[in-house]
Amino acid sequence: MSNIKEDLLQGKTALGIEFGSTRIKAVLVDSENAPIASGSHEWENSLDQGIWTYSLEAIWNGLQTAYADLAADVKKQYDVTLTTVGAIGFSAMMHGYMAFDQKGELLVPFRTWRNTITGQASEILFKEFNYNIPQRWSIAHLYQAILNGEEHVGSIDYLTTLAGYISWKLTGNRNLGIGDASGMFPIDCSKKDYDQGMVEKFDALVADQKFGWKLRDILPQVLVAGEQAGVLTPEGAALLDTSGSLQAGIPVAPAEGDAGTGMAATNSVKQRTGNVSAGTSVFLMAVLEKDLSRAYPELDMVTTPDGSLVAMVHCNTCTSDLNAWVGLFKEFMQEMGMPVDMNKLYGTLYNKALEGDKDCGGLVAYNYFAGEPISGLEEGRPMFVRTPNAKFSLANFMRTHLYSSVATLKMGMDILTQEEHVTLDCLMGHGGLFKTKGVGQSVMAAAMNVPVTVMETAGEGGAWGMALLASYMINKAEGETLDQYLGEKVFAGQEGETLAPDAADVAGFEKFMASYVPVLAAEKAAVENLKVES
Repeated sequence: MSNIKEDLLQGKTALGIEFGSTRIKAVLVDSENAPIASGSHEWENSLDQGIWTYSLEAIWNGLQTAYADLAADVKKQYDVTLTTVGAIGFSAMMHGYMAFDQKGELLVPFRTWRNTITGQASEILFKEFNYNIPQRWSIAHLYQAILNGEEHVGSIDYLTTLAGYISWKLTGNRNLGIGDASGMFPIDCSKKDYDQGMVEKFDALVADQKFGWKLRDILPQVLVAGEQAGVLTPEGAALLDTSGSLQAGIPVAPAEGDAGTGMAATNSVKQRTGNVSAGTSVFLMAVLEKDLSRAYPELDMVTTPDGSLVAMVHCNTCTSDLNAWVGLFKEFMQEMGMPVDMNKLYGTLYNKALEGDKDCGGLVAYNYFAGEPISGLEEGRPMFVRTPNAKFSLANFMRTHLYSSVATLKMGMDILTQEEHVTLDCLMGHGGLFKTKGVGQSVMAAAMNVPVTVMETAGEGGAWGMALLASYMINKAEGETLDQYLGEKVFAGQEGETLAPDAADVAGFEKFMASYVPVLAAEKAAVENLKVES
């Protein structure tokens, strides 16, 4: 306790704040990179005229509330008023579209990663670049706005991500960590910068529009882990801490995306390592030994926070439908007058799934709250189907929804393993799916057919990963790489729990997928015929 208090008073700490889909979390680490305090704020996106968005008011209220919650935790545990930290970093959901004019005003509501409204742009840019440009990437949103003839495009002075926006407002600098930048526009890993050839192709593609900008004029500067993005300005300190206690001048690390912070939080920045983040959305990152043989529309090519090439399988929805069903059981319990402990409820239902048939007994579910490009769907309709003679039990029902949460991810992973012969030694798991010990882990191992390791620190998630990146920036030795820093100064001596794939589970998941893939036709029919009222 006395050592932690000394770290707090001397500013030998690092703070990471991450904007997740449903929660904004802040984690403070001490000089040993161990979490010592945390804060959070629950929030949710809204569907506004067909666009998934978060308002600026919600963004700032969420940031300030999460920070205030952290500061209160510090005060409660250590009787210290938080006035400074050694370094700070911000991360958020990757991709999306935040476009600003010269006055710094948002031109159109924030278009999040969840939107699948840029199919035309994505297809054209894929052919133009010979490189996969997913619909959620910032450049796809920009080009779609151009194709749509949206008036605001000519007024763009700055285009960034949510994390980049926060960092800009708190430091005054327009830059972005390379991992988050790789979800805006393709990266040349040899130069640690945007791919210049593709930049020139894009500028030529829109030259007839006669905008007053070229692409590099409006994109953030690319930084790699260890570089400094700026310092917290007096205005930024006041924005972050409404109590006025936090001092300006704190070094700020390059803003990162949730994929990059997930890699840091799971020590997965080396080749042949991978990590899978499974929560509201799910994505798997595989650090490659070499380039893929060709571009695949199902795979994103992004980077680690220090600029190594990564293949990313991304699905828009993971646990949303699963959580909705748990919520239904909660409502039933409340109606019956039973006390509800959500941790116990989740644990009971998840563990019950382990008793189910390996192939789910003829039950199939689709967790699609939003569109899934891997499945060729622009919208989603959560759906559950079964044969009349299916083994309709609680165990099979829960197992089906756990399988459904990672089924689309498996479709993407199969491309890496079967088409490109990518080998991973282990997957590091983190996120809400892994909170109930052993359950999500065994399901993921069966789906990916790779050993899955969950560290004790996995529950800290991306906010802790961002704190580690901030710590690396100020504490790294001369020439010390991010991989070395994580391996020797953060994870040394830590042992995670590893589950190897069970052969019967793997076979059962394959049998489940044999039903799942053909019945996607019914999911597509549901999208076409069951309309959503905005």
